[in-house]
Amino acid sequence: MTDTATGGTTRKSLTGTLQLDTRLLGMIGAFVAICLVFHLMTGQRFLTPRNIFTLTIQTASVAIMATGMVFVIVTRHIDLSVGSLLAVCSAVMALVQVWVMPQLLGLGIGHPATAPLAIVTGLVVGTAVGAFNGWLIGYLAIPSFIVTLGGLLVWRNVAWYLTSGQTLGPLDPNFQLFGGINGTIGVTASWVVGVLAVAVSLWFMWSARQKKAGHGFTVKPLWAEGVMMAIVAGLILGFVAILNAYQVPVARLERIFAARGDVLPEGYTEGYGLPISVLVLIAIAVAMTVVARRTRFGRYIFATGGNPEAAALSGINTKLLTVKIFALMGALCALSAVVASARAANHANDIGTLDELRVIAAAVIGGTALSGGVGTIYGAILGALIMQSLQSGMAMVGVESPFQNIVVGSVLVLAVLIDIIYRKRSGALK
Repeated sequence: MTDTATGGTTRKSLTGTLQLDTRLLGMIGAFVAICLVFHLMTGQRFLTPRNIFTLTIQTASVAIMATGMVFVIVTRHIDLSVGSLLAVCSAVMALVQVWVMPQLLGLGIGHPATAPLAIVTGLVVGTAVGAFNGWLIGYLAIPSFIVTLGGLLVWRNVAWYLTSGQTLGPLDPNFQLFGGINGTIGVTASWVVGVLAVAVSLWFMWSARQKKAGHGFTVKPLWAEGVMMAIVAGLILGFVAILNAYQVPVARLERIFAARGDVLPEGYTEGYGLPISVLVLIAIAVAMTVVARRTRFGRYIFATGGNPEAAALSGINTKLLTVKIFALMGALCALSAVVASARAANHANDIGTLDELRVIAAAVIGGTALSGGVGTIYGAILGALIMQSLQSGMAMVGVESPFQNIVVGSVLVLAVLIDIIYRKRSGALK
């Protein structure tokens, strides 16, 4: 009895010393368990470099939108239109690539201006639609559920009319670089990015420690800080190593060398490295985390979500804040449209279907409270990864699509229940 109590105290003190988020640890544990179970069920095919590479590029689109959904839900709103808005942005960008540039402007496929112009156009459309949603919600006081539910129907069908119900493609080759398999940076560049990411991460951790110490807050012991730094460095470099281990097929290498007028050397191999879409996700995750933690805009978001009335009385323009949040959500939908349509190499009418549910589920599973005021960017990304792992794993073992949706829906309800129980026990809910 004494040993059990002592062991429990030791574990608790170790967690407290390392200042680890117990809820995050639970999510990581669930993710690891899911991966191990599917790895065994698929004959050890789930945790291979090839499948992990595929999993990351499949997760990127939903995870990008999930980072914005955190801000929306934190402020006690919801956005049901993100999948339809993604479809509109995809349709607009596809029209720029297959109609505006070649037919109106006479610029052939692969022109260096095509992809940038298409992306900028999509960002403008997404931001404008998002800002319009925010204006309806913030200034006209229409509930976000109604505005975005209407948007789900409106924008999906606007996308259909823009393309006359047709699939548009193939998309510009430079645009397709954002899709994943057609756009990677190679092994050497991936190691460079990995080392730089480790250096930046360790610098942020050390500067945060120095700032806390400078303000008189309790900091971890140096050994604990070193352990956390080693874990972060190991995760980053391990992730890079796994993706670098995924080899380009010989047939594809032969085509690449043949296009150059060369012959593939015997025994030559090459890894894919980091996909550009994953680099986009990482950049957005870092930027959104900085916004949430280091900017006035981020502080206003969490203050408004914690107590909207008090935030308004303190001088925060909550109406304008709502417009900004939904405009940001729209811009992120446009970026997700880039990744999703580039991965498919065309625009299809069903692109983004049910993404609104996946995005909301990712944010909620990642710890964003539907009651507002609480949420993290990294939690939403981990939630998206858990969702995609479940779906990919079930697909690999032959589970039918309807049952996959049943499982995902059940996991969402269970995640909310666990969150409620956790917050009650921690005193966050009364």
